[in-house]
Amino acid sequence: MLSKEKIEQAIKILNEYSIDCWLTFVRESGINHDPMLDFLIESDVTWHSALIITKSGETYAIVGQMDRKAIEDLGIYKHISSYVEGIKGQLITTLKEINPSSIAINYSKTSEISDGLTHGMYLTLHEFLSEIGFEKRLVPAERITSSLRARKTDSELELIQKAVDHTIDIFKSAASFIRPGRTEREIAAFLKEEVKKRNLALGWNENYCPGVFTGPETAEAHYKPTDRKVEKGHLLNIDFGVKYEGYCSDLQRTFYILQDGETEAPPEIQKGFKTIATAIELARQALKPGVKGCEIDAVARNHLSSQGYEEFPHGLGHQVGLFAHDGTALLGPPWEKYAEKVFEPIEEGMVFTIEPRLKILKRGIVSIEEMVVVRKDGAEFLSRAQKDLILIG
Repeated sequence: MLSKEKIEQAIKILNEYSIDCWLTFVRESGINHDPMLDFLIESDVTWHSALIITKSGETYAIVGQMDRKAIEDLGIYKHISSYVEGIKGQLITTLKEINPSSIAINYSKTSEISDGLTHGMYLTLHEFLSEIGFEKRLVPAERITSSLRARKTDSELELIQKAVDHTIDIFKSAASFIRPGRTEREIAAFLKEEVKKRNLALGWNENYCPGVFTGPETAEAHYKPTDRKVEKGHLLNIDFGVKYEGYCSDLQRTFYILQDGETEAPPEIQKGFKTIATAIELARQALKPGVKGCEIDAVARNHLSSQGYEEFPHGLGHQVGLFAHDGTALLGPPWEKYAEKVFEPIEEGMVFTIEPRLKILKRGIVSIEEMVVVRKDGAEFLSRAQKDLILIG
């Protein structure tokens, strides 16, 4: 069971960072869903609920009475208590018994996956703990939550690999469907039908997955497919991913639509594609535990600059897991919007995309997005890297 694996991992992380306990405090999680709940339980909870893990290995669940059976069925919490009227008494009693010097809670200024505690719930918790003098023991759980999401277990990697393999196979099928005159919307519909046939889910919002961009002057990313038609002499970029048993893939492939009489892409397109493919490989080779994300981003960014291209207007890559955009650490430049994420040390077990891009005048976008896993000695491809343009005759 994945939750059992991740809770065991969380206990080790608590000891690594010398934090006494980690408290996830939620209510009506179907509406306000803390991203960390996916590792802790397998259903939503209704009333105020506290899930507590200590560095000594003790696990506690305090939930409303009607939620108790679902938590018991998991078989992973040693101490389960429930209430009818309110959680405060049970929560205070439990924390006094544990008597932790530090209580990590899920808030963060810089990491969205570590910021699941709502402001109202924080105020409620602070009020409860003030009654026993524990309110000053609260600390941010960002180090715990970031590492727990980042360090993929073997089970998680197997699921991600399945998602990647399905995505690549669907891309292959799409190559036989794409032809001049097809619209972005039609291509997207074809990909969605392939996902449906395989009983999979899309990797992100169905209005934007897949993203299909043909020719110049498109939105380029994060936009829905349109009625723009594929034309000869244009580039076509597809940004696409699936979910396999809850875990995501996120890949991009670039196609070139041959003009009459052509057997290969024009030199400027070949150069652009080679530049992107080389940048990905250079970044992969540099990606190792302990380096910072901004250092990896600079490798790819500098390569594009050396070949005469403008910088791409986004980070080089993000983590992938239960969400297509997951985790705290990021491969990106030191821009304001990325805050401290790009300075986080890379850890073994992280799964990243690597996705530089460049424009070819009057042709479109060259963008490849691969997925890699960080191992002890370096990064390995999870995807089968696109080494050549996919030519559409």
